[in-house]
Amino acid sequence: MIIPLLVLFLIGAQLIVTTNMRSLDMAITQSHASQQAITGVLYATDEVIDLNSPDAFERIRILVTHKSRAIPQLLPNFISLMSGIPRIDVSGIAVMEKLP
Repeated sequence: MIIPLLVLFLIGAQLIVTTNMRSLDMAITQSHASQQAITGVLYATDEVIDLNSPDAFERIRILVTHKSRAIPQLLPNFISLMSGIPRIDVSGIAVMEKLP
């Protein structure tokens, strides 16, 4: 009787940890994207997308940053049986500033 309840508790805790980690990673990645767009610092994993602008003298550029990390497993091999290696993948998007 105690084993199924323990497994159910660990599954619930795994969902809570994963959701909170994803929310934290999304906020951090978006913050990094905004900071990089303002300073103009780019990394090899970043993407820059050029968009058509109605103004011939203005170039609109979008910076897309990515972050990926593994999820801690509270139930060993439980997630890997269903979907492979558990990872959190998030992206941050910002409009790049024109540097002087």
